[in-house]
Amino acid sequence: MTDDTEVLVTGLVFPESPRWRKDRLWFADQHARRIMTVTPDGCSECRFEMDDLPGGLGWLPDGTPLVVAMTERAVYRIIDHGLVLHADLSDLAPFHCNDMVVTADGRAYVGNFGYDLHGGEPPVETHLIAIDPDGQCRIAAEGLVFPNGSVITPDGTTLIVAETFASRLTAFLIGDDGLLHSPHLWASLGDATPDGICLDSEGALWVASPGTRSVIRVSQGGDVLSLIRPTGIPYACMLGGPDRRTLFVLSAETDDPYQAIIMESGRIEVAEVAIPGAGLP
Repeated sequence: MTDDTEVLVTGLVFPESPRWRKDRLWFADQHARRIMTVTPDGCSECRFEMDDLPGGLGWLPDGTPLVVAMTERAVYRIIDHGLVLHADLSDLAPFHCNDMVVTADGRAYVGNFGYDLHGGEPPVETHLIAIDPDGQCRIAAEGLVFPNGSVITPDGTTLIVAETFASRLTAFLIGDDGLLHSPHLWASLGDATPDGICLDSEGALWVASPGTRSVIRVSQGGDVLSLIRPTGIPYACMLGGPDRRTLFVLSAETDDPYQAIIMESGRIEVAEVAIPGAGLP
């Protein structure tokens, strides 16, 4: 099954890390160094500008936003339109940090490239970093190839991470101490390159795959249940909207930092799907 998308927003540089919160989509326009929101009717707004590249987004239980500073390899709290250091990851992350997922009790898990992707280095294994609500951080799981988008199941017991250049989704059980254990293959994705992912209420994952220019809905074990081919190259996706049945697809024509700034080809695209998103809006 193939569905078309509608283009909701154009003129972005490189949209990434979408999160549905309350009544709008939050995302990082990464190479424009800004955090933005957009409503389902397409009204976009710049919420915050950064000196670094913004990566993953999340919120602490009290509603304080968190953002990854990619090249600095740090996570900041956004307070009163300013940044306050939440965790310094520079001793733990060997190269740029990227996406992040935050649990209901405020523990964050942050991935990292592991190597200089755009500099042409070969892929190497790296790890996920856990950040406790008080900002203390440690390595939570090792042996991952470009850990990228992550989700946590609604019961809070399992984290699933996209390993982009291993073409697989890997699941971990979350220990009481926040460390990840019992890794197991959730799905092998063939030629797909999983980047951003989101979970629906039936336990399936929507997976943005820039390498195949598609967004696929996958069940545990790897069966492809649906496939969407958006206008642009999809890098991330998120279920949202009033009934959580709008699939927001973040796309662009390139992930090269310099070309992205020149082209401004970033888009927010939307498709209506049958199964709503999992978890709280």
